[in-house]
Amino acid sequence: MPVVRDSQIEEQAILAAANLIAASARTAPKARGVDNIKTAIVYGEEKNKLANMMERRMERKKNPLQAFKRDANSVRKSPVIVLIGVKGTSPKIPENPLNCGACGNASCTDFIKIQKKKGEDYTGPICIFEAMDLGIALGSAVKMASELNVDNRIMYTAGAAAKDLQLLDADIIVGIPLSVTGKNIFFDR
Repeated sequence: MPVVRDSQIEEQAILAAANLIAASARTAPKARGVDNIKTAIVYGEEKNKLANMMERRMERKKNPLQAFKRDANSVRKSPVIVLIGVKGTSPKIPENPLNCGACGNASCTDFIKIQKKKGEDYTGPICIFEAMDLGIALGSAVKMASELNVDNRIMYTAGAAAKDLQLLDADIIVGIPLSVTGKNIFFDR
């Protein structure tokens, strides 16, 4: 009779959980019914490349944030990272604009015309409704992780490195490392 032991159970469980977490981000409500959320699951060698890039990013930043190194260590300990991003450098439904002005422009037409720029980490400016969608998707994802008893953290640092590695076609990316261990690896960072 076959026996499945701890490590194999946890490996299978965390990949299944990652799929459900990404699905939760996908089904989260979106402003105006337009979905520009992107998701990916990273593990294995690609996850290690992500952690290495996080450390290299710390060295390149004008104001080096120690969080990049700390979070890279957490990513190395995590078997799986869920990436959630958004394409947000154009407004929602430009043919029927809201013209809210939150992007800093007088109208959605003006927002479309301005040059988008890559900053140290992300491309912007971003439509506020796309940024809100990203926040809602992230909240839905970590809620699902919590319901599945999977330890996690939301990491801007992992997303910035994922953008450098082009792991997801998005203007803003955020990483969610996942862990299933006897003690939460993110607690004593």
